[in-house]
Amino acid sequence: MSIPWQVVVASSDLENRRTLASILVRLGLDPFCVSAVSQCREVFAKEIVGLVFSDPCLSDGDYRDVLAASKSIYGIPYLVLTCRHTHSEYREAVGVGVFDVITAPCRPTDVEWMVLQARRSERKRNPRAVAADHLWEIEAIMG
Repeated sequence: MSIPWQVVVASSDLENRRTLASILVRLGLDPFCVSAVSQCREVFAKEIVGLVFSDPCLSDGDYRDVLAASKSIYGIPYLVLTCRHTHSEYREAVGVGVFDVITAPCRPTDVEWMVLQARRSERKRNPRAVAADHLWEIEAIMG
């Protein structure tokens, strides 16, 4: 599968990072795994990132810092928060610009859904991605 952007997994929790990375690899993606906001900034400076999965807290900041860093480069970020959360935490995260919140440990279906949503968002921004997107969705569904 070929997508026009990279996926970042930002987690200081090694188990969560491994789980997310293995799910993404099974989807045919090669995620960048980082544990700090500063590492996110480095990846953002070198790669085109279309999707970020972030834990609430990283070793040198939190998801708000990741969100700000991606906004400064990409304008509209596509950040998914991964955590155990309450309704108020969900509302707060979405209120500051997080696309969605999924429960950690992450389930493959939740991660796949977020990737598909990011692809659909890309399709709206880049009409040339439509044909590749349809093929990717068919491959994802058919396994």
